[in-house]
Amino acid sequence: MTNSGEERLHELRSRLDTIAEELADLGRAKLVEALESGSGAPEAEERRLSRARRAVLKAASLLGPDEGLYTEDEAWG
Repeated sequence: MTNSGEERLHELRSRLDTIAEELADLGRAKLVEALESGSGAPEAEERRLSRARRAVLKAASLLGPDEGLYTEDEAWG
């Protein structure tokens, strides 16, 4: 693969990693919000966000290894 192609893959992996982090942050925020309001944990929404995060991590892992990104085990977990 050319250097340009490798750079594009690196950029895509980095963007997917950022999206996964944002999904994790959103899931945590939703849990805290539910606990603070006394409505209990929003299990369905948290599961949905967790599944989306794992799918994004899996996509990143399929593009190849890169420093700073999650491992393939985390993507499948």
